[in-house]
Amino acid sequence: MKQSDLTFALDIGTRSVVGLILKEENGTYHIIDSVIKEHQKRSMLDGQIHDVLSVASVITAIKEELEKVHGRLHKVCVAAAGRALKTERASSTFNIKGKPMFQKEDILQLELMALQTAQKQIADLTDTERAHHYDCVGYSVLQYMLDGEEIGSLIDQQGNQASVEIIATFLPKVVVESLLAALNRADLEMDGLTLEPIAAINVLIPPSMRRLNVALVDIGAGTSDIAITDLGTIISYGMVPVAGDEITEAFSDEFLLDFPKAEEAKRKITTNETITVSDILGFETEITSEEAIEKISNAIDKLANSIKDEIIKLNNGRSPKAVMLVGGGSLTPELPKRLAACLQLPNNRVAIRGIDAIENLQLADHMKKGPELVTPIGIAVASKQNPIQYISAKVNDRAVRLFQMKSLTVGDCILASGLQLHKYFGKPGLALMVNVNGNAITIPGEQGYPPIIKKNNKHVSIEDEIHHGDIITIEKGQDGKSNQPTLASIVDIVPTKTVTVNGQSYSVNPTFTINQQPVKDLDILINDRDNITCSIPNTIEELLQEIQFTVSLANLKPFSIEIDGKVHHLQTFSATLNKNGLPTTKDAKLEDGDVLFVHETKAPTLNELINETTFTVSQSIPVIFNGESITLERPVTEFFRNGDKLELTSMIKNGDKLTTTQKEIQPFIYQDIFTVIDIDIPSSGNNQFQLLKNGEQSNFQDPLAPGDELSFKWL
Repeated sequence: MKQSDLTFALDIGTRSVVGLILKEENGTYHIIDSVIKEHQKRSMLDGQIHDVLSVASVITAIKEELEKVHGRLHKVCVAAAGRALKTERASSTFNIKGKPMFQKEDILQLELMALQTAQKQIADLTDTERAHHYDCVGYSVLQYMLDGEEIGSLIDQQGNQASVEIIATFLPKVVVESLLAALNRADLEMDGLTLEPIAAINVLIPPSMRRLNVALVDIGAGTSDIAITDLGTIISYGMVPVAGDEITEAFSDEFLLDFPKAEEAKRKITTNETITVSDILGFETEITSEEAIEKISNAIDKLANSIKDEIIKLNNGRSPKAVMLVGGGSLTPELPKRLAACLQLPNNRVAIRGIDAIENLQLADHMKKGPELVTPIGIAVASKQNPIQYISAKVNDRAVRLFQMKSLTVGDCILASGLQLHKYFGKPGLALMVNVNGNAITIPGEQGYPPIIKKNNKHVSIEDEIHHGDIITIEKGQDGKSNQPTLASIVDIVPTKTVTVNGQSYSVNPTFTINQQPVKDLDILINDRDNITCSIPNTIEELLQEIQFTVSLANLKPFSIEIDGKVHHLQTFSATLNKNGLPTTKDAKLEDGDVLFVHETKAPTLNELINETTFTVSQSIPVIFNGESITLERPVTEFFRNGDKLELTSMIKNGDKLTTTQKEIQPFIYQDIFTVIDIDIPSSGNNQFQLLKNGEQSNFQDPLAPGDELSFKWL
């Protein structure tokens, strides 16, 4: 067998390194040999090589052992650990007020700005220029928003603000750089590069199955790597720092075992009904697998819940249709069943997948089958089928090197360059500030134009594909122009009101002023700081003032006067106001088509006023004198206004304040009759006379009663 026909692959994990020799023949993959060696110390942490020399020595040992059987190995396929991937949510908002339509290019730029925000969040540095030290390996849109409301698509939408929320996955460039350094120390050249989650997915979930929403979980010793497929692609990656070691530590705590013995016991309970363990005190104990599982139940639940939480986060808040488990940690007892319960899936939708699930694969007789070999095999296959390469390009004279794990676009170049795209958008035109009826209104200027992006001096969009050596230039978009609107464009046109007053029709139009100057042409241009008013009568009082109606508005108030400090309301003298046949007030709202009737009464005299009140103005008594009926009368109440005595014919005004004086009521006497009659004194005689009341002799002081008959005779 030629050495050139063989593919050497390495899976560099947290606890161990797996070396694999694979050969492809007529579409079938033959796994010829493998070697597994554990790290002598903690030289790997969360997928990042922390001790290059230590990792290089393990790789060298595996390489040399395989070379004894298969000859010189100088190229190797490797994977960047999925546990090194970093996932972040981010959003971006863009002001689209005044923008004609929102197009696909605008959406892509909005998504790219969200990606750059996520990149800065991942960097967690105040110096945002360091953000481009992370390669974006994929992102998916969680939701689009228009004016704060979720919307299915922003294309051809109009509003004030558009925003997008994404979930993006990044790989620190230092992970790949340290991997290259370790291979170089082991005298190996990188033949192909992939990501561990992609490697496992490529052999277990072919592209034809990726339209299904499936989660692949690679459970190793220190971490559990997760990848999600949907809509024909891999939509997101993630990692949780909980895996097989958590279960081993639970064994160690429960049965007082050192870590190696706890690891051995953990593996045995998956195949044996009972196991015997020797604790640190030297006592041997035989335990059943059921008892052991019960003792470590909390650790299993913790692992299942941690994986569930990350899957839900990566899968837009919902459970996938199915979950595949690979890696040595997937053999944890009852893990598939408990994870299915956490995700509310049927038990048959969460399953452990071993290498027997890989199509067109043959395994050498001396090699054991198991889920822990899925990822190494995937690395060997995926690195040959879809090797990831670096390409170089320039963005505004800044050299960038991109991790090519998919078809790269201009947007990927901009992201890798660290240039902030939002800084290249044209500034919006200056806004105008005007005052309309006391309310401050801001009139935004024209929106700035998006940046001009060129590839090799040709205009392109950010979704255009790039190749090695391409030169990208970004020019700032043109600034927007200041807006100078017309009056008609910023005020609502108020319709004319037509009303009828006392049988006559009136049409009332809105009136406008700018800086207190009347304006009739609504096409007049508005300037900054203009003070604009728009008015139209809204009440009956405003209408009567507008049409200069002859009725005094003061007389539309209820008629009232104050007498000796007490207010008297007299409806008789109040003006009447009706709207559409019903009584109303001058403050009532005026609507188009209203029919008004206004009737104004004259001011009353004091006598007319007294007739409407309960005041007693005079005292009177009827009598008969010399056969003639006579009424005797004397005043008992006098009215004054501002100190002046009023006559009964005096006019009273609405709101007058009057005072009164009262005289004591006394009985009428005979003498009072002479105040209303004239006595003719005879020219001859003794001037003697006789007073009679009811036929009897009387005198001047004799009191009178109503109906008394009086007579006067000269003797």
